[in-house]
Amino acid sequence: MANQVETKLGEELLPLLQEERYISLSTVDHETGGPNVNSISWVYAKDEKHVRFAVDNRSRIVENIKSNPHVAVLMFGAGSTYSITGNAKVVQEKMEDVPLKLALVEIHISEVRDVMFYGSRIINEPKFEKTYDKEAAEKLDKQVMEGMLK
Repeated sequence: MANQVETKLGEELLPLLQEERYISLSTVDHETGGPNVNSISWVYAKDEKHVRFAVDNRSRIVENIKSNPHVAVLMFGAGSTYSITGNAKVVQEKMEDVPLKLALVEIHISEVRDVMFYGSRIINEPKFEKTYDKEAAEKLDKQVMEGMLK
């Protein structure tokens, strides 16, 4: 996909966003009008034009999106770095069947761009681990992913 601009997730990226993964989300700060960057992991590509994610419904992310829907997602995968931009909206203020107060947000994708610098590739994608109770984390992750599929 290098040097190409797509309007949807291709068959290489779609499955990568159908599992929990580390991504960076950029929003426009509702107070300063400047950039606001966060790392999140509860993300799911509903289809090639829509990506959903879950965040605490008290998060600055939610207020930023309500004020300005323009967002950018930065993800690593398929040997490269991708910028996915679009407009986001809060689909649910509080996800059902999830014990935490999480908002469900959906991005309508307008652009997918390979932004890796020339002559290079990603050889190790970022990995993370949950530092709280492993069983509780797995149960919560399952509930959140199921909630995003509804």
